[in-house]
Amino acid sequence: MAPRRKEKYKLPVPLPEGKVLDDMDGNQWILGKMIGSGGFGLIYLAFSTNKPNKDARHVIKVEYQENGPLFSELKFYQRAAKKEYIRKWIEKKKLDYLGVPLFYGFGLTDFKGRSYRFMVMERLGVDLQQKLSDQKGTFQKSTVLQLGIRVLDILEYIHENEYVHGDIKAANLLLGYINPDQVYLADYGLSYRYCPNGNHKQYQENPRKGHNGTIEFTSLDAHKGVAPSRRSDVEILGYCMLRWLCGKLPWDTNLEDPLAVQTAKTNLLDELPESVLSWAPPGSSCCELAQFLVCVHNLAYDEKPDYQKLKKILNPNGVPLGPLEFSTKAQSVRVCTPTLQKVDSPNVTMKAAIELPDKFPKKACRGTSATWRKEHEEGQPRALLSRAAAQENSRRRNMYEYSDFQSDMHSLQQTPSYMSFQGSYCKSYPDPTSRDTIRKPRYPAQYRYISTSDVGVTDLGSPPRLCPAAFPVTLSEDMKADVYNYGLTILCLLVLVCLALYFL
Repeated sequence: MAPRRKEKYKLPVPLPEGKVLDDMDGNQWILGKMIGSGGFGLIYLAFSTNKPNKDARHVIKVEYQENGPLFSELKFYQRAAKKEYIRKWIEKKKLDYLGVPLFYGFGLTDFKGRSYRFMVMERLGVDLQQKLSDQKGTFQKSTVLQLGIRVLDILEYIHENEYVHGDIKAANLLLGYINPDQVYLADYGLSYRYCPNGNHKQYQENPRKGHNGTIEFTSLDAHKGVAPSRRSDVEILGYCMLRWLCGKLPWDTNLEDPLAVQTAKTNLLDELPESVLSWAPPGSSCCELAQFLVCVHNLAYDEKPDYQKLKKILNPNGVPLGPLEFSTKAQSVRVCTPTLQKVDSPNVTMKAAIELPDKFPKKACRGTSATWRKEHEEGQPRALLSRAAAQENSRRRNMYEYSDFQSDMHSLQQTPSYMSFQGSYCKSYPDPTSRDTIRKPRYPAQYRYISTSDVGVTDLGSPPRLCPAAFPVTLSEDMKADVYNYGLTILCLLVLVCLALYFL
């Protein structure tokens, strides 16, 4: 029987080191020293009596039996994360590993008149929160994107097994104890069975259950008291990656006011992609994260995320994942100057990606994500651009802008479930139904492209010219002298030839 949920859980009285615990399968475990504590339980090193090893490879979580989180975590492992399930999934998806900690056993024990529940788990290494502290609150962009891909692998597995995690954050992401290049999502105390027996929970807001989870990263659904779903997990992951890359979130100063945090998150998502692009730290860009959050924000409550598409957004070139890099060294920023000379410097400050071409109006950008999501959830198709409107666009836009817009529209039509982005640069998409999309750009002579493959900026002083031969040619003084001498010689020869022909 599941224990009653309470607002506050009491930490148990610590168990003595060396105590022997018997799990339900008849295995015995010896408690080592306590290595941590959470909001409801304690964590100890553990040694199996069957395979004694001085270097503990297991840990034991303990809590009072009447507490709830460890019970929820235990049910998740029994239903969805047994060792044989994980092994089959790794073989099916051809993964090198899956970042779900292995579960070895559970049981009950008594101490000083109180009953304890315990669970034996695989031992893991340090958590990412400690790594963040070591690196002054941020990770390299490549590390952030790789972490996102690894967590998506984990989320796809647990979602396919009818569960969501609900509390993704740096403190719950741990590196492997044996292999620190592997990352594991731990602590399933808030995991939720969103689709029991294949029946997805219905969307229903409940203010009494609002703002559950970690306030910094929890989803908009959780703020409204809606039961968590798959889109909640990927939304939380998006906030985490933004925090790891930028070192802060737009609502960090209002964490004591859940309604203010909810409003700030709503504004961030409704004003995508500008709201994320402008949040990029100096020397980096948030293009991939803006794309990621746009796709997530357009998901319906019961819709399955396209995990492969999300991973491709984070790794557009399909580069094989390598070791995780945690370094405090300044990153070299690759910048292309107007003369197309490459410069490598850690002190270059990238201009905010908000300065995108004005042919994509800000007004249209703000309305696009929110409008699309509303129509998507109501089941109404987006209005298509009429032929007359398309003809009007072609008359009022020049050849360069028209071809660019057509490629964007083609991308949108191919992926109707998501707001697509151009792979080579990051910009906001116009709303085809808005009149603002046919207005001439305010500054037509300035175009700026933000590359997603190379961290850098390419500034072109003017749009591409249709006739390269019209460019002015500048000659050096030596070249001018040579041209003059050759021309004079040829002229003399022509005069001599003419005189010879005349007298003959």
